[in-house]
Parts: sequence; C-alpha cells; structure tokens
Amino acid sequence: MAALIDLCVVGVLLALLYLGLLLTALALNPGSFRFPGLHLVFTSAVAFAVAVLYLAGCWSVSGSTVGAVAMGLKVVGRRSARLQPVAALLRAVGCVIFPLGLVWVALDRRRRSLQDMLFGSRVVYVRPH
Repeated sequence: MAALIDLCVVGVLLALLYLGLLLTALALNPGSFRFPGLHLVFTSAVAFAVAVLYLAGCWSVSGSTVGAVAMGLKVVGRRSARLQPVAALLRAVGCVIFPLGLVWVALDRRRRSLQDMLFGSRVVYVRPH
C-alpha cells in the first residue's frame, strides 16, 4: 500500500514538472504556443529519475516516504537508524527497476524484500509517540 501511495506522489510530481514545462513554453513564446509532445524515451527517463530521487532522498533524510508515513513504516540501515545515501540510492534504483522484489516480503520469514537483502536495509514499524 505504501508503494501505491508513493507511485501517486511520483505521478503528481511528474504532472507538476509537465505543467512547469508548459508554463515556461507559454511564457517564452506565447504567440505560437503548442503543447509539447511526450516522447516515450525522454518521458520514461524523467519518470525514472524523479522516482529514484524521490525515494532515495526520503529514505536518506528521514527514512520515510509519504506512503511509509501513512503506513507507519521507516527504512533503516543494518546497523544505523538512518539509511546511508549510497544505500538509499541503490535501493531506490532496485525498487524502480524491479518493483516485484517488494512482494518478496510476503514470502520471507523476516519480512524482507529482495531490495532489503541486496542493499542492507530494513523496514521497521514506527509507533506514534
């Protein structure tokens, strides 16, 4: 559920980026304004970058994305309370490239995703104070 919420957040971020592109194009050339086309390769690359930066940034700064906060979860490192930026970036790339790895939590006794096993992270429940 947290991943679905985060997917919606990334969608909103992408929509805001597109709106910014539209407004910039309109401001620079209002007389001959046209909606910019969406090119598959460029759009996919931007979506990948936004998703990875969103996840890695949230995990390395606070340990929680919007979806994780809603579900009471936090991503931490093996030995520390915070996931290191490189590990957060690698985990984010792994989650975006292979999101089915998150489903592994249903099969693993210790509730770890494939990304957790590969990049040394853990997802813990956060109890409200």
